[in-house]
Amino acid sequence: MNTPVTARTAITGVGWAVAGPDFDPATALAGRGMRHKDRSSRFAVRVAERALDDAGLLGAPELDGAAVVVSSNFASLQTVCDCVTAIAAGGSTDISPMRVPQLSSAFAAAWVALDHGMRGPNLTLCDGASGGLDAVASARDLVLAGRATVALVIGVEPDAPSVARLHGESGGTRWIDGAVGLVVEPVRRAESRSARIRAEIAGYGRARDERSAVRAADATAVRRRLGDEVTARFGRCSGALGVVQCALAVEHMDDEAVLAVAGAGTGEGDGTSVSALVLTPPRRRDT
Repeated sequence: MNTPVTARTAITGVGWAVAGPDFDPATALAGRGMRHKDRSSRFAVRVAERALDDAGLLGAPELDGAAVVVSSNFASLQTVCDCVTAIAAGGSTDISPMRVPQLSSAFAAAWVALDHGMRGPNLTLCDGASGGLDAVASARDLVLAGRATVALVIGVEPDAPSVARLHGESGGTRWIDGAVGLVVEPVRRAESRSARIRAEIAGYGRARDERSAVRAADATAVRRRLGDEVTARFGRCSGALGVVQCALAVEHMDDEAVLAVAGAGTGEGDGTSVSALVLTPPRRRDT
């Protein structure tokens, strides 16, 4: 599948909320407003604040028509396992009504939209390791189609006993615990509000194999590539992989275009499909 770009889109904000020296989940995920949120939603809420603030859009009127696109494969897994265990041990009456919404994988995206008054499209992708790049491409399509003023993309994967068990059973030894966010908007809109354009989304492709996906993204001439080295740094990223790749590419953008590849044939391939996305340095402002 090839998605041609007929207008320019920009990444204007990046946010990180990943367990490590700069982010302690024990304190950062606690506090007011966190009581009835699961771990993935807490990460998503925190990273949304950081990405929107980086883009200069925190509290801005543009958010009324903004979209939220989340990519996660394990977002609600622990809640589902906990509820199943509780029902097996006792009954459905042992499940708190406040936990029922958390059974949906779309719970994190909904909380982000509610917290920031984002009334545009609200999507959650759960399609394997390629989901993060698919989410960025979906955000681009939404703003180009005029369905959203801007789009907030979040890749989130929480660490939990059920998640650790799945990774362990498939040979995993390290995996990410956190969220990464990107703000996507049309270049002309970003320029009109004098926003800092961090990078532009130049092409996207999805196919059964890597070569076809790269060809569809029109990335044959791109020399710099992000792939398995991201997994080596953060551990398995699953649905957050593509968003992490793009965030790293943006923060280390120089004069070269960057190709991000995720899915089948990579270190986190699930054998189904692969996505490829090209980011380029910002061009001069339109005249």
